[in-house]
Parts: sequence; structure tokens; C-alpha cells
Amino acid sequence: MMRTRTGSCKPLLSSSSLPSSWYRTKEEGEVPGGPAGWWWVVSVISLTPHLVRYVVTAKCNVVMWRMMRRYLPHAVVGAFILHVASDSSGALHNYDRSEPMIFIGGMPRSGTTLARAMLDAHPDIRCGEETRVVPRILQMRQQWKRSAKEALRLQEAGVTDEVLDEAISSFILDIVVNHGQPAARLCNKDPFTLKSATYLSKLFPNAKFLFMVRDGRATVHSIISRKVTITGFDLSSYKQCLQRWNSAVQTMNTQCDELGSTKCLPVYYEQLVLHPQEWMRKILDFLGVDWDDSVLHHEEHINKPGGVSLSKVERSSDQVIKPINLDALSKWVGQIPKDVVEDMANIAPMLATLGYDPYSNPPNYGQADALVANNTKRIQKELSKWEDRAEEVRSISKHRKGDNT
Repeated sequence: MMRTRTGSCKPLLSSSSLPSSWYRTKEEGEVPGGPAGWWWVVSVISLTPHLVRYVVTAKCNVVMWRMMRRYLPHAVVGAFILHVASDSSGALHNYDRSEPMIFIGGMPRSGTTLARAMLDAHPDIRCGEETRVVPRILQMRQQWKRSAKEALRLQEAGVTDEVLDEAISSFILDIVVNHGQPAARLCNKDPFTLKSATYLSKLFPNAKFLFMVRDGRATVHSIISRKVTITGFDLSSYKQCLQRWNSAVQTMNTQCDELGSTKCLPVYYEQLVLHPQEWMRKILDFLGVDWDDSVLHHEEHINKPGGVSLSKVERSSDQVIKPINLDALSKWVGQIPKDVVEDMANIAPMLATLGYDPYSNPPNYGQADALVANNTKRIQKELSKWEDRAEEVRSISKHRKGDNT
């Protein structure tokens, strides 16, 4: 949504900023050449880099913006639509499609919440909870594009790809901007957005993507044991869920590969847990964000102003309140039916593609850093304390707009 201030409106382009050839001189002064009222449209369409800054910085009223949106190419207009948010002090922050957005995705139960919590602890980054609506609007677009009849209807109605792209990008940006406090870097964590990563990269050309990868056996066991409902997943069948996992991860992996290593970084959950400092340095370097030790202690920033805001309805909230630990790495071992284990390579070939041994039970993910090993021991010694805290987080009233606590 474009927000404007009331008051005077300065013209987008003034006579002092235009070449003299664009004017004809009369005795009473300089008057724009061409049909009255159209001179500025022609001028803006002929924008040069020198003049772009006049458009971006100009104050304009609603009528002027509507005229621009009517006559300018959509690709140009989209870059100028500002989304404005105010922080707790009342300061305004402007965002547009050129923002270096961060998108975290992957299968649910693959460490997406842990990754966003660690990034949320950074003072310059705000992710927040899952919006759930971002992947749904992307899915709606995919359905429209897959249906030849629907695509024809949209085309006949004048709803072109450019119109849809502008509307969808504006919708997504408005959701991301306004569902939490402003920050230098905005981040979105909705797992299934990675299935549309190349399209999102088209909408937000400076965005970067984190593809969270986890052993599919652990992911599926977590989905089933925690009763996480996902469309198309039969929670009574390990085999069917592993097959669905395989299909979804294959799509995300392909999307990440198409974006390339400068735009999409695969992050292995097991390695993030075992070596958090090494991997958070890789992640922040990839994102172009300065290092801050707070990312290694996200649990200290839970539900604090400017910290890690948790949802009482997200399945992982009761886990990320704890410091990084090893408890969840191998819980799946011994829980999967024997016939599925024996045919694992055929049921889920993406395991091998991603570097996991489908026949290792239990697998050897590596040796944990001292920080993580000590965290795990501390949690085990103070188990009742952490269980009480998990219950407290689950019972906290959900915050909202303008409050990041």
C-alpha cells in the first residue's frame, strides 16, 4: 500500500531539471511543450539515470501517483512504490522491491525456525513468525499459471503477468514490512516459499535465500510425532511422508540451484547445530551482514523488545527457547518401520543427492563444538526448568502490530 502525506505537492520534474529542448518559449515564460498535461508523462517515460532521483525523492499526492501508475511501465512503477513503517520511537522507515530481503525456506521441521531465531537475535535483522499467507499467495499464482483456462481469463481481463507481479510483490512486501518492527534487514520465514524461489527473486532482485536442509528421516519423524499437518502428507504412513518429502525437497533444491550460489545458500540443519559459529559466520557473510555474537545466544533474546518474537501456535517455539543443543539430531533412529528403512534409498533418493547415507542407522553427522556439547549437558541437568519455560512460552498471549515483544 502506498502511503502519502497530506499537504503541498511538488512536481516530479521541474523546468530547471529538464533539457531546454523539452520546452517552447513564449513571451510570458517557459511552457511545457506537447499536449497540455501530458508533458511530464512523456518526460518520465524517457527517464535518464540523472532524472530518476527526482522521481524517487519527489513528494507527490495521490492523484499524481495514480497518473504515474496508469502511464508508466509496470517494471518502473514497482520500484517506486514505497512501503512505510514506523518504529517504537515514531521514526519512519521506507521499503521497496529493491530491498535486500532475506527468505528462509525448506521443509517444515527442517530447522527453519532455529535459523530465523538466530538471525532475529541479530540487532540489524528482523524475521518474525511465519506469516503463512506469503506461500499461499505464491501457490495461488502457480495455480493460475498452470490452468490454461484461468490464464486466458486473466489475459482477456487485462490482468497481465506484469500486473500480477506488481500486485503480488506489493502484497508480500506489505505483509513482511508490517507484521513486525522495522529493521535494517527484513527477513521472511515461511518454509514453502522456497518452492517459488526463482519467482521471488524476480520480484525482489536483491533478495537472498537460505535453503534449510535436514535429514529427511528426521524431518518426517518430527512431522509425524509432533502431528504437523501438511497438505498431502499422510501422518499414518512413514513411506508416504518420505515420498512427499522427497518430491518437495527436490523442487526446492532445483530452485536453489537455478538461483546460483550468490543468491541461495543451502544450510544443513545438522551442521548448523554442531558448528553454530562457523555456520552463522558463513550465513552472515553470504547475507552481507556484520558479525554479532548475539546470534549464538538467541535464547537470551526470546520475547524481548527488538529480539526473538515467538508464536505460541508454531510447533517449534517450545524448542527454540533453549540454547543450541543436540537433543533433536537423532530422535528418529529406531522409530521408522523396518521395511521402510530397508528400502530407504528407493523411497527417498534425495537423501543421497543431499549427501546423506540412506542406510546409516544411526548416522554420524559429526562432532559437536564445545559450546553445543556444554549446552546439551546443561539442558539435561535442568530439564524441569526448561520444560517450565516451554510451557510459559506456549501460554504467552500473542503480541501484535508494532510490538516485537
